[in-house]
Amino acid sequence: MSQYPHLLEPLDLGFTTLKNRVLMGSMHTGLEDRPWHFNQLAEYFAERARGGVGLIITGGFAPNRRGELLPLGSRLSSLLQVGMHKKVTSRVHDAGGKICLQILHAGRYGYTPYNVAPSAIKSPITPFKPKALSTKAVYKTITHYGRCAKLAQKSGYDGVEVMGSEGYLITQFLNARTNQRDDEFGGTYENRMRLPLEIVRTIRKEVGENFIIIFRLSMIDLVEGASNMEEVITLAQELEKAGVTILNSGIGWHEARVPTIVTSVPRAAFVDPSARVKAAVNIPVVASNRINMPDTAEEIISSGKADMVSMARPFLADSEWVNKAAQGRTDEINTCIACNQACLDHTFQAKRASCLVNPRACHETELLYTPTHKAKRVAVVGAGPAGLACATVAAQRGHNVTLFEARDSIGGQFTFASKVPGKEEFLETIRYYKKMIEVHNIDLKLNTWVAAQDLKDAGFDEIVVSTGVAPRIPNMPGIDHEKVVSYQELLGKELKLGKSVAIMGAGGIGFDVGEYLSHQGPSLTENKEAWFKEWGVDIDNKTSGGLAAMEIENSPRKLYLLQRKTSSLGRGLNKTSGWVHRAVLKMKQVEMIGGVGYNKIDDDGLHITISNQDGDVLEERVLDVDHIVLCAGQISVSELYKELQGNHDHNFGLHLVGGAEFAGELDAKRAIKLASELAATL
Repeated sequence: MSQYPHLLEPLDLGFTTLKNRVLMGSMHTGLEDRPWHFNQLAEYFAERARGGVGLIITGGFAPNRRGELLPLGSRLSSLLQVGMHKKVTSRVHDAGGKICLQILHAGRYGYTPYNVAPSAIKSPITPFKPKALSTKAVYKTITHYGRCAKLAQKSGYDGVEVMGSEGYLITQFLNARTNQRDDEFGGTYENRMRLPLEIVRTIRKEVGENFIIIFRLSMIDLVEGASNMEEVITLAQELEKAGVTILNSGIGWHEARVPTIVTSVPRAAFVDPSARVKAAVNIPVVASNRINMPDTAEEIISSGKADMVSMARPFLADSEWVNKAAQGRTDEINTCIACNQACLDHTFQAKRASCLVNPRACHETELLYTPTHKAKRVAVVGAGPAGLACATVAAQRGHNVTLFEARDSIGGQFTFASKVPGKEEFLETIRYYKKMIEVHNIDLKLNTWVAAQDLKDAGFDEIVVSTGVAPRIPNMPGIDHEKVVSYQELLGKELKLGKSVAIMGAGGIGFDVGEYLSHQGPSLTENKEAWFKEWGVDIDNKTSGGLAAMEIENSPRKLYLLQRKTSSLGRGLNKTSGWVHRAVLKMKQVEMIGGVGYNKIDDDGLHITISNQDGDVLEERVLDVDHIVLCAGQISVSELYKELQGNHDHNFGLHLVGGAEFAGELDAKRAIKLASELAATL
């Protein structure tokens, strides 16, 4: 019997059956926007279909030009586009899968000067103020939704998903905060929900009965002046009457002050609103957000909270997620750690999406791990993220790999990151690599400081040096004072610091250390109720938008976060997660100071000079702190590479990857990608 009987049970929709309860949720990859990328898009989806997904949803396609998310972005509005979409649907069907096209009208979230909305109210996250749609234009837009669905049907899609959440056009019509109309689409909630109902009725009329219509319903908006649970349920019931086949869950708007998808959000945090909707309708309901492992998914379905689970980023991380779960290989799943660094951050930069832990994602036709014709003896020195990626890909291809690590465990910088509250998911990546070392018979040698001569004498064909980084130690008086510790010492040894601490450096590591030192007790990631209180979430959604007063636990110590630059602190953090880190430290009343010059450290504390961007001195201060944590950058540890490189008569390939190749601000995305690409060529 399967370990996940409810998750893997077929779902009968009447006119068609889904082979399991796993839905690959919509995610924009950047491949949708250009016709010449559709071959790559087709293989991207086909690989997930072969991996066992029950139903796939594409990234969003606008029903007309004014609905585009980006200028000349993804849109399905003409018969001329059907041919390229057939490439996608035929490949997915050949792989045994089913696929729906998502229809997404961006509304005021469009990054275009020609965007439109129910009212001319500018979004706080996009640059252009929208034009208010006339009543006639609203009805025309409804017909465009129907046209888009009909074109999807002609293209071979099994259905469509109507994007009715996340703060896009339909959500903007539903809520008074963005809908100030006085026609039949504004005013009362009955009028405001007219648009989604008319869209669904129009689509059903165009496509007939035997076609899947999914509606992505905002279960909890997490913004002020938005829907409450009673209104959500009312709309859900009316959507069922209008002809919707499945209700999918949307959580929060993109402008919400509450994080919904970053790694610090507890797993399945927002399933309860979906469960309340499921209890009120007779059609399948899908739960979503921060569901990344089969145990979580099985519990949701077996408990009756949802009929299906939706995951998007987990299928970037591992296209074989469903097959591995079905075959009892859960510990082989490359888990999504919700870092957003290569997926959503890329999307918001108009780059092609990928995945930090799986750089093949969206590059399936380009980054190939083909079996080698000639097995080589490969040495990889350093078992941090880059070394682990290189070793496992090389071994997967058939090479004989020996992995050397000076510490007593693998993981490198990921081990340090996993100690930070909200980053416990990083342990899943370490678990995955431990299993891959076992599966691919990699010879792992822990507690082994290998010398250049040892490697030369061993007769390896290829040597990959991935020895990582060490904290940069600033050159200043008192740097060796007993108050001073590096971030690696703090996290690695789990040191107990005093009641006042200065953090030198406000990059990603500095913010991580700030979160580590400003929390006490169990991580909120492991306690949903405590997390809801701190972020002010009314998960029952009795209030408008599901917001409540924030109940913030005080930091156990006074913290100073310092940087040399005069720009605002955290400006260089990742777009989709950086705002969360800044918000957390602000909530914890961490004092953030820019334009800092470090003078000296002594028994009185850290002596600093604060200057403005013109170099004018504003203030001299002595921070009376118990400890000072160094987060002032890293230096590459590459002496071994230099020693090996210095021997001109060697007969092995020599390579340098990861932090040893380039320290900078720690970048696991770059390290894993380059290491995997190297291993694919060995």
